[in-house]
Amino acid sequence: MSKKVAVVGVGQTAFTRSCGISIREHCFEAFKEALEDCGNLSTKDIDASIVCSAPEYDKQRTPAGLITEYLDLNPKPTFLAEAICASSSVGTRIAWAFINSGLHRVVAIIGFQKMSELTSAESQERMLRGADIMWESPFGSMMPAYYAMFARAHMHQYGTTEEQMAQVKVKSGEYSVMNPKAMFRKEVTVENVLKSRVITSPLKLLDCCANADGASCLILADEDEAKKITDTPVWISGLGLASASISIGSRKTVASLSCAFEAANQAYQMADLKPKDIDVAEVHDCFTIAEIMAYEDLGFCKRGEGGKLIDSGETYVGGRIPVNVDGGLLSKGHPIGATGGSQIRTMVLQLRGDAGKTQVERAETGLVHNIGGIGVYGSVIIFRR
Repeated sequence: MSKKVAVVGVGQTAFTRSCGISIREHCFEAFKEALEDCGNLSTKDIDASIVCSAPEYDKQRTPAGLITEYLDLNPKPTFLAEAICASSSVGTRIAWAFINSGLHRVVAIIGFQKMSELTSAESQERMLRGADIMWESPFGSMMPAYYAMFARAHMHQYGTTEEQMAQVKVKSGEYSVMNPKAMFRKEVTVENVLKSRVITSPLKLLDCCANADGASCLILADEDEAKKITDTPVWISGLGLASASISIGSRKTVASLSCAFEAANQAYQMADLKPKDIDVAEVHDCFTIAEIMAYEDLGFCKRGEGGKLIDSGETYVGGRIPVNVDGGLLSKGHPIGATGGSQIRTMVLQLRGDAGKTQVERAETGLVHNIGGIGVYGSVIIFRR
């Protein structure tokens, strides 16, 4: 029988265009906040750490060693987890497994990325590596191009409109104003989105999330330790993780992400829940179309009705299934290794009742959906109060 594992502490830096500090200092800020969130926990109480990052963006080789030293976690074991944009969600799954096995009792998951150290050209070159470097990358495929293909397929197959995609960004902007950690704290209109510069048709500038500097930290503990550490543990009740072909040509459809659909089914089954049981969700909205596809892959609406769901207003606070009420990647920014941890932090605050102006009333169950790359990795984790 699986042990109960809880998130007992969360921390996050503000996500910015250029943080002006080193990766070790960035991680320290998030780690310090997570320790303080736990009350009287000290570094000596951490049994192991998992550092999460996409290494091709790091000038420092073996960042786990560097960060563990700076956070005073030696000689406890440390690990480096990498699943592109889903790295810290995968790190959370690994920590859950460590605790469930009895090997460790309290584990810190530290996600980070300092993307401002690279020029735009260098960043784009590394993004190209997220696809098949023999058969796709040489032709100039990049993240916006792939998601533009997904958007075109969804529009052709289901009649989704550019206006519906723009509404995702409108919602994101409305909630980002209330999130002091978000990079873009500004409301926008559908017209603003539609008139913004075309990146890869049909995606415009405001349909796309932005690279960022940032760090996040989660502290997980087994049931006995969790009850000692906090009065408000948030329990992990379901985990799903799946993969899909890195080659787009090998996929049956590009109007959905099969890894997300599969991971969601695993998580629902483990938690013994259905989509209708979820009170609040954080989904990987790297592009506006990504959120619409997530609605469908997670079962929040029927296949092809994601555009209608954003039209209905049901994904706002007060609606049937509030989604990304912290601004999502579109407004918070997307520091790759820190993103999943940031999503989970938001969910923990929601389920504790500590989310302030964006609090979803009576939220008992929450879901975090985190995608790696062009849908190569899909992670879904379900949490309960």
